[in-house]
Amino acid sequence: MPPFTREAPSPRALLHLLFNGARAMDVVETALKLGLLDALEPGPVTLGELATKYDLRPKRLYKFLDCLESLGLVQREQTSDALEAARYRGVPGLREAAELVLGAGSLERDREKYDWKALYGRLPETLHGQHSMSATSFDWPPRTPEQVEGFEASMSAGLGPILETFRAHASTLWPSEARLLDVGGGDGTLAEHLLRQHPMLSVDVYNLPATEALVARTRERAGLSAKRLGFVGGDFLKEPLPRGYDALSLVRVLHDWPAEVARSLMQAAFAALPSGGRVLICEEFRTPERLAAQFFWSYFLIGVDTCVSRLREVEFYLEGLTAAGFADAHVLPGPFELVVATKP
Repeated sequence: MPPFTREAPSPRALLHLLFNGARAMDVVETALKLGLLDALEPGPVTLGELATKYDLRPKRLYKFLDCLESLGLVQREQTSDALEAARYRGVPGLREAAELVLGAGSLERDREKYDWKALYGRLPETLHGQHSMSATSFDWPPRTPEQVEGFEASMSAGLGPILETFRAHASTLWPSEARLLDVGGGDGTLAEHLLRQHPMLSVDVYNLPATEALVARTRERAGLSAKRLGFVGGDFLKEPLPRGYDALSLVRVLHDWPAEVARSLMQAAFAALPSGGRVLICEEFRTPERLAAQFFWSYFLIGVDTCVSRLREVEFYLEGLTAAGFADAHVLPGPFELVVATKP
């Protein structure tokens, strides 16, 4: 089969697919559950082989595969008119992507707990300013203990790709016996994973006082001491960042604030770190892939004026760190890229 290529769908074709979104997800989820993606992605495989292996009716399977092809997820090669001779191949990464988006622990399933239906069908009123997301549906910043816990749990659910990037560059991020301050570090889940990988590392989570109990719960669950996984309560919007650390991380923090606040936090990181200290920024940069992954939040936050949640180009962070006084600001690749810089 030729290499996989696909033109972008026309506006009409795209809208056809979007209108049938629930049915499209049913098809992909079924392909995942039946194991079809395990055979399709390495491919090529004939329809007849798939029907035999998975005990499926060929004529029905043909239409099912048409659905996957219309989504751009499989490519078909028909060399004869024989139905069962058609060969199929899934796009690279299809199996993993389906598991991430539709699997039991997927971010999309986690997001369903938010009250997006409060906006559904009311976008015209919302855009005109006549309707907003209520504080009971979503409040930013989170205020009640229930809101804080729900938000931090949601953030923890998406740590997989971030941890993969941290693992890939572990030897270059900090000295072996470093002290790390994880600014806005949620319930300490990121810190817990880093401590497992780095026996000589210690991490303090810096977050609003309301999250201290959540970090304590994570510490107890992981069997860690307060010396290794500590907590410092504070509000980075109102006070300087704590000093005395070799490195400082801002993981999915800066995009939630206006540009001037994000820049001031980079400046605060420079002021807090010693000479040779490193700042690590992990954010979702503005790319077509990330915009698609963030579609839920782009939609949901239309009705929330207090949360900016803006995907920015990587240059914003590189330029902001340089302007703050950091040297050698650069990007480390990974599923979630890391922007790293050093205080001279």
